[in-house]
Amino acid sequence: QMVLEESGGGLVQPGGSLRLSCAASGRPFIDFIMGWYRQAPGKQRELVASITSIGVTNYGDSLEGRFTISRDNAKSTVTLQMNSLEPEDTAVYFCNAYQAFPPHRNVWGQGTQVTVSS
Repeated sequence: QMVLEESGGGLVQPGGSLRLSCAASGRPFIDFIMGWYRQAPGKQRELVASITSIGVTNYGDSLEGRFTISRDNAKSTVTLQMNSLEPEDTAVYFCNAYQAFPPHRNVWGQGTQVTVSS
């Protein structure tokens, strides 16, 4: 019943910034660890960043400092601020909601394309 809706993807030049947003509905937002993952062509899906209900964050390798994840529990949204973007950041970005207790729900958004190119 949890549904995730992403927005904010698009084309940006190297060095530019984008902000991705994900709105959750259907189940209590506070019950989920929220995260952003990405998948580039020919590569495995990888963690970009995650954030718990109380704001504890975790970042993928080499991403902390350029990317910032945040959440607004009142609005049931999670945001990924991406700065200093590089062509290597080009990927489909997915919003994720994970329930760390039974029944361990794991919900994915539809994905949004981020392309970094001049």
